[in-house]
Amino acid sequence: DPNASIPTPQPTHYRPMFGAFGGATAATRATFVSGAALAAGVGDALGLRSRLVACRGTREVRKRDLVHNDYLPNIEVDSQTYEVRVDGELLTCEPARVLPMAQRYFLF
Repeated sequence: DPNASIPTPQPTHYRPMFGAFGGATAATRATFVSGAALAAGVGDALGLRSRLVACRGTREVRKRDLVHNDYLPNIEVDSQTYEVRVDGELLTCEPARVLPMAQRYFLF
């Protein structure tokens, strides 16, 4: 949808899961904070029960550092025709013949 009028459907009513009971949530997660926040005792000040881990070097991470997703194509979208070109090549696809979730169900 070129006008972005369809929001991304996602669960809006979460149900209890096995990892959400008791102390499991705090025991099975880590919260990443800056080194300064960790040194300042932010976890104690906020009463956090999860393990805090200092992240570092995040400002230097670039697209080329990603192991499986380092491709950076030149993407052009014509605002009049909605033609999309990647590295100069026009991308096309056949229209969908069946849209099973389009009108029968409301996801949002």
